[in-house]
Order: sequence, then structure tokens, then C-alpha cells
Amino acid sequence: MSTSNICKNWKGVFGFPITPMKKDLTVDLDGLARNVAEMVKHPFCALVAAGGTGELYSLSVDEIADVTRVTVEAAGGKMDVVAGTGYNAAMGAEIARRAEKAGAACILALPPYYINAPEEGLFAYYEAIGSASGLPLMLYSRDWAVFSANQVARLAARVPTLAGWKDGQGDARKYQRIMQEVGDRLAWFGGIGDDCVPPYFAIGVQAYTSSISNIAPKLSLALAEAGMARDFPKLDALMKKYVHPLYAIRERVRGYEVSVMKDAMGMLGMAGGPVRPPLENTRPKDLEDTRALMEVYRDVL
Repeated sequence: MSTSNICKNWKGVFGFPITPMKKDLTVDLDGLARNVAEMVKHPFCALVAAGGTGELYSLSVDEIADVTRVTVEAAGGKMDVVAGTGYNAAMGAEIARRAEKAGAACILALPPYYINAPEEGLFAYYEAIGSASGLPLMLYSRDWAVFSANQVARLAARVPTLAGWKDGQGDARKYQRIMQEVGDRLAWFGGIGDDCVPPYFAIGVQAYTSSISNIAPKLSLALAEAGMARDFPKLDALMKKYVHPLYAIRERVRGYEVSVMKDAMGMLGMAGGPVRPPLENTRPKDLEDTRALMEVYRDVL
């Protein structure tokens, strides 16, 4: 499949594996392989290795390469793997090259380290990563990497390998304007969380990245199915029973979007483990509430 078309082939749900850690905070590659082997039993459109939920910025370049390689190997050709990158232009490009060698199908570029980058510097950062490999580039617009519709159009013209856009802002009104101005030049994905599935599919994204895919793949797939069918009564019921209660716990402390998911996985018999600083491990009361919620989740496992 060509660089320009591969992203447009992905519809539904991206599985978004966490990066499991051992107690000494080394990466648990065996645990990752087991987790991915279970995830590929479900019809995700692709997997994302070492993304935001995968603690990209807590990993070294070598660890990112290992995580990507193990994810590709464990997927066994059953689905494509998107590899995360970031940091700065030089490191981001190196990670992209190593991801291509490891068998990734696409590069996901997270924002650079510098939060006040001028437009030219920011565009040059994505251009360096996009030209570092022969893989299509997906850009993750999150945190300080905020773009207008005109900027997205100009960046797409400047970076030929830019093929997909993953929204992490959660502003459906602005995202719809971007989608309408740029059109089918890019594939459009939802990326801020499972709790944004209703507005994302209402404005026409073709897939979303799901952290819930780690613990309840059937639920994340049901959310996407209802979203693509515009079945909002079903979506409302799923959101009320499963998604909003989980996100209410995740929102108690910054970074809980990773640590709570890792603990939930451990409670359900999967490899999770602790998080690396500067993230914080889940506090006792929040662990208790997560454990109680996982009993509710057993209905959709």
C-alpha cells in the first residue's frame, strides 16, 4: 500500500498498548509481547507502540526501538504497527529510522520538547521526522502543538509523507474546520481519549486511539461501531456505564491516564506495573475505586 493511502485504510479502533514495567522500572518486554498477543486477537485497525499512553517520553531511544520491535513481532503480521517518536528533530528522526527497520508501518510524531517553538521551527521538526524514513507520518496534535486549519494545510503541502492527523486537543468545532479545509489530503483520527468518541465520530473521524483497548477490547470496538453508525443512544449508555466512571478516576491526578490503566491491567491479569517519573503511581484510595470499577468491566471482557 502506498504512503498516501495506508492511513486511509485504518478505520475503527487503534489498539494502544501501554509499556509494561518491572518493579525496578525496567521495561517488561516479555509482558509487552503477551499483552500484544492478546490484543491482536481483536480486530483493531492497527496498534500504536510507544505512544503517549506507552510512556514515550519516559523511554530511551534504545527502549523505544525495542518496544517497537517486540510489538511488531508479537503482532505477527496480523495488523500494522504505528511507532511513536518525539523529543527533538535529530532524536525524532533517529527513532523513525529505527522504527522502519523494526517493521513499523507508520510513524506517529508527538510534539517536540520545546513548548514555545515558532511556526518555522515546529514545521522543520516535523519535516525532519517525515523525511527520515520511507514511512507515512501521522502527526499528534496535543498539548502545545496546536494548529489552525491553514497551518495544517501548509504543513501537509510542505511534508509529502504526512498522511494522517491525530487530534489530541478535544475541540470538535476547531477539528471539524481543519478537516473541512484540508479535506481528503489526510486521514483523520481521534486521539484524546475514549471519552471523546461521540463528538469525534459525529464530525467524521474514521478511527480513534483507545487506551481502553488495553483492558476491554470489546468495549472499545463497540464504541467505534456505535460511533460510525451514529447510534448515539447506544453510545450514551456505554459512556455512562463504563467510560465516564473510568475517566473520572483518571482525571484525579495528572498522568493517571497511564498509571490507572496499568493498575487496571494488573487487576485483570495482564502485565502493567509501575510508571516512571515524572508520572505518579496510583494512590491507595484511587486503586480501591479502580478495583471496584473493574468488577463492572467484567461484563465487557
